[in-house]
Amino acid sequence: MSYHLGIDTSNYTTSVAIYDDITNTVISRKKLLPVKAGEKGIRQSDAVFHHTVQLPQLINDLVNEFNCEISSVGVSIKPCNEEGSYMPCFLSGISVAEAVSSFMHIPLYKFSHQDGHIAAALYSADKLELIKEDFFAFHISGGTSQVLKVTPYDKYFRTEIISDSLDLKAGQAIDRVGIMLGLQFPCGPEVEKLALNSKLPLRKEKVFRRDGMFSLSGVENKCKKMFEDGNTPEDIAFYCINYIRSALDDTVNEIISKHGNLPLIFSGGVMSNSIIRNDFMNRYDAYFAEPQYSSDNACGIAILSSICNKE
Repeated sequence: MSYHLGIDTSNYTTSVAIYDDITNTVISRKKLLPVKAGEKGIRQSDAVFHHTVQLPQLINDLVNEFNCEISSVGVSIKPCNEEGSYMPCFLSGISVAEAVSSFMHIPLYKFSHQDGHIAAALYSADKLELIKEDFFAFHISGGTSQVLKVTPYDKYFRTEIISDSLDLKAGQAIDRVGIMLGLQFPCGPEVEKLALNSKLPLRKEKVFRRDGMFSLSGVENKCKKMFEDGNTPEDIAFYCINYIRSALDDTVNEIISKHGNLPLIFSGGVMSNSIIRNDFMNRYDAYFAEPQYSSDNACGIAILSSICNKE
Protein backbone atom coordinates (compact mmCIF):
# COMPACT_ATOMS: atom_id res chain seq x y z
CA MET A 1 0.00 0.00 0.00
CA SER A 2 1.01 3.63 -0.51
CA TYR A 3 0.16 6.34 1.98
CA HIS A 4 0.53 10.09 1.55
CA LEU A 5 0.47 12.86 4.15
CA GLY A 6 -1.19 16.19 3.43
CA ILE A 7 -0.76 19.37 5.50
CA ASP A 8 -2.75 22.59 5.18
CA THR A 9 -2.45 25.63 7.46
CA SER A 10 -4.99 28.13 6.16
CA ASN A 11 -6.18 31.37 7.72
CA TYR A 12 -9.05 29.49 9.39
CA THR A 13 -8.04 25.90 10.06
CA THR A 14 -5.11 23.63 10.90
CA SER A 15 -5.57 20.33 9.04
CA VAL A 16 -3.71 17.11 8.26
CA ALA A 17 -4.74 14.04 6.27
CA ILE A 18 -3.46 10.67 5.11
CA TYR A 19 -4.56 9.28 1.73
CA ASP A 20 -4.36 5.57 0.87
CA ASP A 21 -4.12 5.43 -2.91
CA ILE A 22 -4.80 1.68 -3.03
CA THR A 23 -8.15 1.74 -1.25
CA ASN A 24 -8.89 5.37 -2.25
CA THR A 25 -9.64 6.29 1.35
CA VAL A 26 -8.61 9.33 3.34
CA ILE A 27 -8.66 10.14 7.04
CA SER A 28 -8.10 13.61 8.40
CA ARG A 29 -7.90 15.71 11.50
CA LYS A 30 -8.49 19.46 11.65
CA LYS A 31 -9.05 22.22 14.16
CA LEU A 32 -10.30 25.77 13.72
CA LEU A 33 -8.05 28.60 14.74
CA PRO A 34 -9.44 30.36 17.84
CA VAL A 35 -10.98 33.76 17.17
CA LYS A 36 -12.14 36.04 19.98
CA ALA A 37 -15.88 36.70 20.21
CA GLY A 38 -16.96 39.66 18.09
CA GLU A 39 -13.82 39.73 15.95
CA LYS A 40 -14.06 39.31 12.16
CA GLY A 41 -10.82 37.46 11.62
CA ILE A 42 -7.39 36.64 12.95
CA ARG A 43 -4.02 38.37 12.63
CA GLN A 44 -1.44 36.44 10.64
CA SER A 45 1.01 36.44 13.56
CA ASP A 46 -1.66 34.83 15.74
CA ALA A 47 -2.51 32.34 12.99
CA VAL A 48 1.13 31.24 12.72
CA PHE A 49 1.31 30.80 16.50
CA HIS A 50 -1.85 28.72 16.74
CA HIS A 51 -0.84 26.54 13.76
CA THR A 52 2.50 25.93 15.45
CA VAL A 53 0.70 24.72 18.58
CA GLN A 54 -2.09 22.75 16.87
CA LEU A 55 -0.23 21.04 14.03
CA PRO A 56 1.88 18.62 16.15
CA GLN A 57 -1.20 17.70 18.17
CA LEU A 58 -3.21 16.85 15.06
CA ILE A 59 -0.38 14.86 13.49
CA ASN A 60 -0.01 12.90 16.72
CA ASP A 61 -3.75 12.12 16.74
CA LEU A 62 -3.58 11.01 13.11
CA VAL A 63 -0.57 8.76 13.65
CA ASN A 64 -2.14 7.14 16.70
CA GLU A 65 -5.17 6.15 14.62
CA PHE A 66 -3.40 5.30 11.38
CA ASN A 67 0.19 4.17 12.02
CA CYS A 68 1.79 3.58 8.62
CA GLU A 69 4.84 4.28 6.48
CA ILE A 70 4.38 7.47 4.48
CA SER A 71 5.47 7.51 0.82
CA SER A 72 5.26 11.26 0.27
CA VAL A 73 4.18 14.50 1.91
CA GLY A 74 2.25 17.35 0.33
CA VAL A 75 1.71 20.84 1.71
CA SER A 76 -0.15 24.02 0.76
CA ILE A 77 2.29 26.93 0.43
CA LYS A 78 0.06 29.81 -0.69
CA PRO A 79 -3.63 30.71 -1.03
CA CYS A 80 -3.94 30.32 -4.82
CA ASN A 81 -1.90 30.12 -8.01
CA GLU A 82 -1.90 33.83 -8.83
CA GLU A 83 1.46 35.55 -9.00
CA GLY A 84 2.26 37.15 -5.66
CA SER A 85 -0.21 35.01 -3.71
CA TYR A 86 1.13 34.75 -0.16
CA MET A 87 0.01 34.46 3.45
CA PRO A 88 2.37 33.88 6.40
CA CYS A 89 0.04 31.27 7.95
CA PHE A 90 1.21 28.71 5.38
CA LEU A 91 4.78 28.93 6.67
CA SER A 92 3.78 26.78 9.64
CA GLY A 93 2.78 23.87 7.42
CA ILE A 94 5.78 24.29 5.12
CA SER A 95 8.27 24.00 7.98
CA VAL A 96 6.69 20.79 9.29
CA ALA A 97 6.36 19.25 5.82
CA GLU A 98 10.00 19.99 5.00
CA ALA A 99 11.11 18.43 8.28
CA VAL A 100 9.03 15.28 7.66
CA SER A 101 10.39 15.01 4.11
CA SER A 102 14.01 15.39 5.19
CA PHE A 103 13.80 13.08 8.19
CA MET A 104 11.93 10.30 6.35
CA HIS A 105 13.74 10.74 3.00
CA ILE A 106 10.47 11.00 1.07
CA PRO A 107 9.39 13.38 -1.71
CA LEU A 108 7.83 16.73 -0.80
CA TYR A 109 5.20 18.23 -3.13
CA LYS A 110 3.97 21.81 -2.87
CA PHE A 111 0.56 23.08 -3.94
CA SER A 112 -1.72 26.04 -3.44
CA HIS A 113 -4.52 25.94 -0.89
CA GLN A 114 -6.88 26.35 -3.83
CA ASP A 115 -5.42 23.27 -5.56
CA GLY A 116 -6.28 21.29 -2.44
CA HIS A 117 -9.86 22.51 -2.43
CA ILE A 118 -10.34 21.46 -6.06
CA ALA A 119 -8.86 17.99 -5.49
CA ALA A 120 -10.91 17.45 -2.32
CA ALA A 121 -14.08 18.43 -4.17
CA LEU A 122 -13.32 16.01 -7.01
CA TYR A 123 -12.63 13.23 -4.53
CA SER A 124 -15.76 13.93 -2.53
CA ALA A 125 -17.91 13.99 -5.68
CA ASP A 126 -16.27 10.74 -6.92
CA LYS A 127 -14.99 12.66 -9.94
CA LEU A 128 -11.21 12.40 -9.65
CA GLU A 129 -11.11 11.37 -13.30
CA LEU A 130 -11.93 14.97 -14.22
CA ILE A 131 -8.30 15.84 -13.40
CA LYS A 132 -7.63 14.61 -16.96
CA GLU A 133 -10.42 16.75 -18.45
CA ASP A 134 -11.53 20.38 -18.68
CA PHE A 135 -13.98 21.67 -16.08
CA PHE A 136 -15.00 24.81 -14.19
CA ALA A 137 -14.05 25.08 -10.53
CA PHE A 138 -15.79 27.51 -8.20
CA HIS A 139 -13.70 28.20 -5.09
CA ILE A 140 -16.00 30.25 -2.88
CA SER A 141 -14.76 30.94 0.64
CA GLY A 142 -13.70 33.68 3.03
CA GLY A 143 -10.38 34.15 1.27
CA THR A 144 -11.42 33.90 -2.38
CA SER A 145 -14.49 33.89 -4.59
CA GLN A 146 -12.96 32.83 -7.86
CA VAL A 147 -14.17 30.81 -10.82
CA LEU A 148 -11.43 28.87 -12.58
CA LYS A 149 -11.21 27.04 -15.85
CA VAL A 150 -9.24 23.91 -15.03
CA THR A 151 -7.31 22.01 -17.70
CA PRO A 152 -5.04 18.94 -17.50
CA TYR A 153 -1.36 19.75 -17.02
CA ASP A 154 1.56 17.46 -16.22
CA LYS A 155 0.40 15.08 -13.46
CA TYR A 156 -2.65 17.03 -12.28
CA PHE A 157 -4.00 20.39 -13.57
CA ARG A 158 -3.50 24.08 -14.23
CA THR A 159 -6.00 26.83 -13.48
CA GLU A 160 -7.04 30.04 -15.20
CA ILE A 161 -9.18 32.67 -13.43
CA ILE A 162 -12.25 33.48 -15.54
CA SER A 163 -14.35 35.27 -12.92
CA ASP A 164 -13.88 36.78 -9.48
CA SER A 165 -15.48 39.08 -6.94
CA LEU A 166 -14.81 42.76 -7.51
CA ASP A 167 -14.78 43.49 -3.80
CA LEU A 168 -15.96 41.37 -0.88
CA LYS A 169 -15.43 37.62 -0.95
CA ALA A 170 -18.53 35.54 -0.34
CA GLY A 171 -17.30 34.25 3.01
CA GLN A 172 -16.42 37.78 4.11
CA ALA A 173 -19.93 38.97 3.28
CA ILE A 174 -21.49 36.12 5.25
CA ASP A 175 -19.18 36.69 8.22
CA ARG A 176 -19.90 40.42 8.31
CA VAL A 177 -23.63 39.82 8.25
CA GLY A 178 -23.25 37.10 10.88
CA ILE A 179 -21.24 39.36 13.20
CA MET A 180 -23.93 42.03 12.78
CA LEU A 181 -26.48 39.42 13.90
CA GLY A 182 -24.38 38.55 16.96
CA LEU A 183 -23.01 35.23 15.68
CA GLN A 184 -19.57 33.77 16.36
CA PHE A 185 -16.90 34.04 13.64
CA PRO A 186 -16.62 32.18 11.27
CA CYS A 187 -20.36 32.56 10.81
CA GLY A 188 -21.25 30.38 7.80
CA PRO A 189 -22.92 27.42 9.57
CA GLU A 190 -24.94 29.64 11.92
CA VAL A 191 -26.05 31.96 9.09
CA GLU A 192 -27.24 28.89 7.18
CA LYS A 193 -29.22 27.64 10.19
CA LEU A 194 -30.99 30.97 10.44
CA ALA A 195 -31.64 31.12 6.68
CA LEU A 196 -33.21 27.66 6.65
CA ASN A 197 -35.87 28.96 9.07
CA SER A 198 -36.84 31.86 6.82
CA LYS A 199 -40.09 31.71 4.84
CA LEU A 200 -38.73 33.85 2.01
CA PRO A 201 -38.64 32.18 -1.44
CA LEU A 202 -35.60 31.84 -3.69
CA ARG A 203 -35.68 34.69 -6.16
CA LYS A 204 -33.37 36.43 -8.58
CA GLU A 205 -31.49 39.33 -6.98
CA LYS A 206 -29.89 41.97 -9.16
CA VAL A 207 -26.13 41.80 -8.68
CA PHE A 208 -23.73 44.34 -10.16
CA ARG A 209 -21.36 42.83 -12.74
CA ARG A 210 -18.48 44.21 -14.77
CA ASP A 211 -16.34 42.42 -17.35
CA GLY A 212 -17.40 38.98 -16.14
CA MET A 213 -16.75 39.84 -12.48
CA PHE A 214 -19.38 40.25 -9.75
CA SER A 215 -19.78 42.56 -6.77
CA LEU A 216 -20.86 41.41 -3.31
CA SER A 217 -20.55 44.67 -1.35
CA GLY A 218 -24.22 45.38 -2.03
CA VAL A 219 -25.39 42.46 0.07
CA GLU A 220 -23.71 43.81 3.20
CA ASN A 221 -25.33 47.23 2.72
CA LYS A 222 -28.75 45.70 2.05
CA CYS A 223 -28.54 43.45 5.10
CA LYS A 224 -27.59 46.42 7.29
CA LYS A 225 -30.69 48.24 6.02
CA MET A 226 -32.85 45.17 6.71
CA PHE A 227 -31.41 45.00 10.23
CA GLU A 228 -32.13 48.66 10.88
CA ASP A 229 -35.70 48.22 9.55
CA GLY A 230 -36.37 45.42 12.03
CA ASN A 231 -36.36 42.40 9.69
CA THR A 232 -35.89 39.05 11.42
CA PRO A 233 -32.40 37.49 11.65
CA GLU A 234 -33.76 34.54 9.66
CA ASP A 235 -34.83 36.72 6.73
CA ILE A 236 -31.61 38.74 6.80
CA ALA A 237 -29.55 35.54 6.73
CA PHE A 238 -31.64 34.15 3.88
CA TYR A 239 -31.30 37.34 1.86
CA CYS A 240 -27.52 37.21 2.27
CA ILE A 241 -27.32 33.59 1.06
CA ASN A 242 -29.77 34.16 -1.78
CA TYR A 243 -27.84 37.22 -2.97
CA ILE A 244 -24.63 35.19 -3.19
CA ARG A 245 -26.55 32.40 -4.93
CA SER A 246 -27.81 34.93 -7.50
CA ALA A 247 -24.28 36.22 -8.14
CA LEU A 248 -23.00 32.70 -8.71
CA ASP A 249 -26.00 31.79 -10.85
CA ASP A 250 -25.32 34.76 -13.15
CA THR A 251 -21.70 33.65 -13.36
CA VAL A 252 -22.60 30.05 -14.24
CA ASN A 253 -24.78 31.19 -17.13
CA GLU A 254 -22.17 33.64 -18.39
CA ILE A 255 -19.23 31.21 -18.38
CA ILE A 256 -21.26 28.45 -20.01
CA SER A 257 -22.26 30.88 -22.75
CA LYS A 258 -18.66 32.00 -23.25
CA HIS A 259 -16.62 28.86 -22.61
CA GLY A 260 -19.00 25.95 -23.22
CA ASN A 261 -21.05 23.57 -21.11
CA LEU A 262 -18.39 21.89 -18.94
CA PRO A 263 -18.90 20.17 -15.56
CA LEU A 264 -19.10 22.53 -12.58
CA ILE A 265 -17.14 21.67 -9.43
CA PHE A 266 -17.92 23.69 -6.30
CA SER A 267 -15.59 23.91 -3.31
CA GLY A 268 -14.73 26.26 -0.46
CA GLY A 269 -16.47 26.76 2.86
CA VAL A 270 -19.39 28.79 1.44
CA MET A 271 -20.21 25.94 -0.95
CA SER A 272 -21.17 23.69 1.94
CA ASN A 273 -24.34 25.80 2.15
CA SER A 274 -27.31 23.51 1.46
CA ILE A 275 -29.52 26.26 -0.04
CA ILE A 276 -27.07 27.02 -2.85
CA ARG A 277 -26.05 23.38 -3.25
CA ASN A 278 -29.56 21.98 -3.64
CA ASP A 279 -30.61 24.66 -6.12
CA PHE A 280 -27.58 24.25 -8.39
CA MET A 281 -27.58 20.45 -8.32
CA ASN A 282 -31.18 20.51 -9.51
CA ARG A 283 -30.42 22.77 -12.47
CA TYR A 284 -26.84 22.19 -13.64
CA ASP A 285 -24.21 19.53 -14.28
CA ALA A 286 -22.86 20.49 -10.88
CA TYR A 287 -20.86 18.57 -8.30
CA PHE A 288 -20.31 19.69 -4.73
CA ALA A 289 -17.87 18.51 -2.13
CA GLU A 290 -19.53 17.13 0.97
CA PRO A 291 -19.36 19.69 3.80
CA GLN A 292 -16.34 18.06 5.45
CA TYR A 293 -14.45 18.28 2.14
CA SER A 294 -15.76 21.70 1.15
CA SER A 295 -14.46 23.61 4.14
CA ASP A 296 -10.71 23.96 4.66
CA ASN A 297 -9.03 20.56 4.82
CA ALA A 298 -5.80 18.75 3.94
CA CYS A 299 -7.45 15.86 2.10
CA GLY A 300 -6.98 17.31 -1.37
CA ILE A 301 -3.32 18.07 -0.63
CA ALA A 302 -2.71 14.43 0.36
CA ILE A 303 -4.48 13.22 -2.79
CA LEU A 304 -2.45 15.53 -5.05
CA SER A 305 0.73 14.33 -3.35
CA SER A 306 -0.25 10.76 -4.26
CA ILE A 307 -0.92 11.72 -7.89
CA CYS A 308 2.42 13.51 -8.23
CA ASN A 309 4.28 10.66 -6.55
CA LYS A 310 3.22 8.08 -9.14
CA GLU A 311 5.79 7.11 -11.74
